[in-house]
Amino acid sequence: MPRSRPRRDGLEGPQELGSILDQLAGEPRLAEGMSIGRLARQWQEVVGERLALECSPIRLEGRVLLVRATSAAWATQIRFLADQVARRANSTLGRQAVKGVRVVVGEAPTRP
Repeated sequence: MPRSRPRRDGLEGPQELGSILDQLAGEPRLAEGMSIGRLARQWQEVVGERLALECSPIRLEGRVLLVRATSAAWATQIRFLADQVARRANSTLGRQAVKGVRVVVGEAPTRP
């Protein structure tokens, strides 16, 4: 027999899967992770083909998008385009999730 866990509303008993997923989607860390995943999948559309080869989104820190660039020169380019990157990221996400862009320099992770 499945165990029931205490619910956030203080009641005990089984919950519908949709209710559980709605609760999880509201968790800030999960929501940010889902946003970064979506941006990573559509990054080329956000920054363009060439820039997508030289940088990648890492995470959202509050409403600041952290982007890793492969060199200082590419980091400068991203900083120059930061407002445009934020606008396109928000358009991709369908909401105003990104207020600013912060860039770090380091090797971008290899893409499959």
